[in-house]
Amino acid sequence: MRTGAPFEKRRGDTVKHQTMVPPRSNKTSGLQQNTACIRNICILAHVDHGKTTLADCLISSNGIISRRLAGKLRYLDSREDEQIRGITMKSSAISLLFVKENQEHLINLIDSPGHVDFSSEVSTAVRLCDGCIIVVDAVEGVCPQTHAVLRQAWLENIRPVLVINKIDRLILELKFTPQEAYSHLKNILEQVNAITATLFTSQILEKRAEKDTDAQLDFDPTNVDQVYDWSAGLEFTDDSHLYFSPDQGNVVFASAIDGWGFGIEHFAKLYSQKMGIKPSVLLKTLWGDYYLNMKAKRIMKVDQLKGKKPLFVQLVLENIWSLYEAVTKRDKEKIEKIISSLGLQIAARELRHTDPKVQLNAICSQWLPISDAVLSMVCDKLPSPLDITAERVEKLLCIGAKTFDSLPQETQDLKEGEYTLAS
Repeated sequence: MRTGAPFEKRRGDTVKHQTMVPPRSNKTSGLQQNTACIRNICILAHVDHGKTTLADCLISSNGIISRRLAGKLRYLDSREDEQIRGITMKSSAISLLFVKENQEHLINLIDSPGHVDFSSEVSTAVRLCDGCIIVVDAVEGVCPQTHAVLRQAWLENIRPVLVINKIDRLILELKFTPQEAYSHLKNILEQVNAITATLFTSQILEKRAEKDTDAQLDFDPTNVDQVYDWSAGLEFTDDSHLYFSPDQGNVVFASAIDGWGFGIEHFAKLYSQKMGIKPSVLLKTLWGDYYLNMKAKRIMKVDQLKGKKPLFVQLVLENIWSLYEAVTKRDKEKIEKIISSLGLQIAARELRHTDPKVQLNAICSQWLPISDAVLSMVCDKLPSPLDITAERVEKLLCIGAKTFDSLPQETQDLKEGEYTLAS
């Protein structure tokens, strides 16, 4: 894995290298001393699901590249063969700053390949990080490498968050209605959670098998009163925190190429002020089969017989679909009305541009900036290095096939030092 070197071409060298200097290095140095505000993360996905485009958007938020170049420059694909082939082949690292609620965070980000041929790069990236962003294409859904990276994250015991990317394709390519898109997104979320459930079940069964083996070794056939609890309560283990759910704040819906993304907490805060409903109530009901009963002024479960639209469709997706329709149909009056209602300041040059994508990017990146949504989720939901688990400490300290107990005492003492630091 490489972190980049200066843009230069030496004699006989066919590969261009690129410096990735952390922005505002003086602040970065200070934040390195505040471990609680550090997030070491990687971006994982199937090939062409939008990892590098998402990385570009996050980098542009620090002013390292222009917002207009995000998705086109592929900043972290600094090798010449990566630019030619349009895929990431080597993992790249960069440090970013993000301010959330007046607290500065240092985000150490690794962009990893998605192609199966470079899976060793992914393994290295996962081993180095404390959390990861899983990116899934909204059209292609869960693919083979999605399974692989979710499994790697699980085995390394790092916490994941989810970005469902390329939602613009549901609008422009598949021509889905907001209701159809909602059903499609629900299916994708269920597929991803099904993989997590399978991994969790496998872990539980492995632990149970180990316990069964120990019980058989300890079993005394002469003791007729001996009773063994074969279940050991493992099937009652609470696994709700392991799954992706928008109301838990660990899912972002996005279109990285158009520069927008959001978690439902954004709309929960927005509509709580307009509708006079508590944000906590909207947070629980914006995703799922809930609709607003205007007569009773209450949020209720969807009654399919009445053809009601879920809140997510009515309050979120329909607004996004309306914007895309106005821009693609070049409805100048409607575009101006949307911009005015959102309180945005769009440059006249971008509004006059002949390419609808430029207009969409200009409006959406101001309305729902993807960098804010993703980095905010990272700071809230992914752990700092202080939160490293006991299992990971032992795993990182072990070399090759050695067990932790076989390591020198000095090395084992490092584990205690890690725990003292974490506590």
